[in-house]
Amino acid sequence: MAETTFQSVLAALLDSKKDIPQAHLSYYSDLDPKSLRLFLDAWKNVPIKRKTLLLDSLTSYLDEDTIVSFEEIGKALLDDPDSEVRARALGLLAESDDPRLVDALLDIFQGDPDLAPRLKAAMLLGEFVLLGELEELDEKLLHKIEDALISVIRSEENPALRRQALEAFGYSGREDAVGILESAYEREDPLWVASALRAMGRSHDNRWSDSVVSKLLDSDPRVRYAAAEAAGELTIEEAGPVMLKMLEDEEEDDNVTMAAIWALSQIGGEDARTYILNMLDNSDDEDVTEFLEDALENLDFNEQLDRFDMMSLDEDDDLSEFDEDEEER
Repeated sequence: MAETTFQSVLAALLDSKKDIPQAHLSYYSDLDPKSLRLFLDAWKNVPIKRKTLLLDSLTSYLDEDTIVSFEEIGKALLDDPDSEVRARALGLLAESDDPRLVDALLDIFQGDPDLAPRLKAAMLLGEFVLLGELEELDEKLLHKIEDALISVIRSEENPALRRQALEAFGYSGREDAVGILESAYEREDPLWVASALRAMGRSHDNRWSDSVVSKLLDSDPRVRYAAAEAAGELTIEEAGPVMLKMLEDEEEDDNVTMAAIWALSQIGGEDARTYILNMLDNSDDEDVTEFLEDALENLDFNEQLDRFDMMSLDEDDDLSEFDEDEEER
């Protein structure tokens, strides 16, 4: 059996009559400069459908394998002449925290001639806003991103792009974020309300708890879905009983059901555990069963985390009491 080399991997990529072997995908990870040049030379001769097939396969592989990285390919294809390639290249950068990417992302977000790459760039900029809030990104760079997002949110640009910018901006702790999120939430358009709810969830600001809970039983499934996600992100305990009621009535949209179950696994509680276990006992669908098992595992993890936090608080209390006793003595 012939040894697989990167040259043979590229030869297979160029052969459009055959499927791209799954075993070849790992060879595209962590390319050194020489291999990247070979890839880009071959790329010029790959048909567009074959290009998107490879990039979609790499994206799926990236979701399954936490070890691989396709950042070199993603960065190299940001200026590809095809917009679908550019959008997919951005997808390969979803886990990157390289601040050198920010200017390129801003250029695409603000100036790309096609919508798909701009939407992807907005999503990635949101991750950098989060890094900024965690003080893992230069403050000037953070403000530059926030200003760009606000500019698009308040513009007359494509509504989908403005909503994506709003969701990305949700991570921001800037004072004007409150007014921007409130304004979007109060719109009559359910798509804007859903985006506002996602942004509220990302803010990790419990000022939004009542706004989120009030939308859990909304007539529009897109709003219910976003509200469930936000309730989970904000771990709103009051949302638990409402979502259990929501799950009893939910017949229209399986995605809403899954979002509510996952949110319950984030919030926790015995009622949530009982509901998930009952669903697990009655499930005969392999995918649903796997999802419910993941939700149960997530619930266990979050409850252990809560217990650990409580223990830490108790230890702090004990230490403070000890300090007070020492001072008195």
